[in-house]
Amino acid sequence: MYAAEEDEQSPFYGRTYSEFEFSQTVYNYYIHPQWDDFGSRTLYMKILFIDYEQSYAIIELLGEWNDAIENDIMTLRRDVTDILYAKGVTQFILVAENVLNFHSSNDDYYQEWQEQLSDDDGWVAIIGMPEQSQYDFKRAWLTRYAALVDLPQWRTLKPEMIYQEIGRLFSRRLEE
Repeated sequence: MYAAEEDEQSPFYGRTYSEFEFSQTVYNYYIHPQWDDFGSRTLYMKILFIDYEQSYAIIELLGEWNDAIENDIMTLRRDVTDILYAKGVTQFILVAENVLNFHSSNDDYYQEWQEQLSDDDGWVAIIGMPEQSQYDFKRAWLTRYAALVDLPQWRTLKPEMIYQEIGRLFSRRLEE
């Protein structure tokens, strides 16, 4: 349904992938070459879908989200989400099923992201984050800026249905 390397507005436009050359690793394990390197040494991503008309992106993450040493949130913001924001994307769904560890630092980039998005009724939702990573995310009080959402059936849904389901959750929160 979507290929970031074919989308002229994507930060990964024009990338070519090998199906046979494995060079990137997470914890010394080689990962599939179609995961995108966006500047972090420990975290990789794949943009699964972008709808510019409805202003949302679905991005899957793989690896260790490390703000303490790598400042992954800054790299994610500057090299991916800020580019998409400039193209009109204001709602971000991050699939974090494969975020094996989360290490926090300060919340400056999360707060900045929330302030940027709130001007456009935007939001950040993180779905499927493992319990141990959720624990560290919550302990750092980052749920003030990004909602942790349980949507285990996300893989069986079309992107529009994922977006609508999470949009309903945000609507309910605003009503409360």
